[in-house]
Amino acid sequence: MASQPSPFLAVPAEQHLAGNDLCFALRDAHPVSPGHALVIPRRPVVTWFEATPEEWSAALNLIESLKAALDRDLRPDGYNVGFNAGRAAGQTVFHAHLHLIPRFDGDVEDPTGGVRHAVVGRGRYEIG
Repeated sequence: MASQPSPFLAVPAEQHLAGNDLCFALRDAHPVSPGHALVIPRRPVVTWFEATPEEWSAALNLIESLKAALDRDLRPDGYNVGFNAGRAAGQTVFHAHLHLIPRFDGDVEDPTGGVRHAVVGRGRYEIG
């Protein structure tokens, strides 16, 4: 599955939101909501199941700092955090990435079920 070069590694460092030795963060090219970000290991592993404990720790450190910035700048009411592993799960870029998705009261009629509605609600926000 990972035979193609990672599009994430082609993004210039100046466009990274944050980074550390093992991971970096980007804005999602197809955001579910304002502030939707991706945290990506620098090492091109297909899913987070192949990531090392050190990469997981580095990713969670970035999630924490991105959340602090989003809390300050956008004041979301909640978050979805997760990843897709494999084509059957909806993975389309075969370089592991965690989604940090800010959620806002009223962005869907009934948020029960969490990320299911974040995906269904996609398209409600257009970020230019």
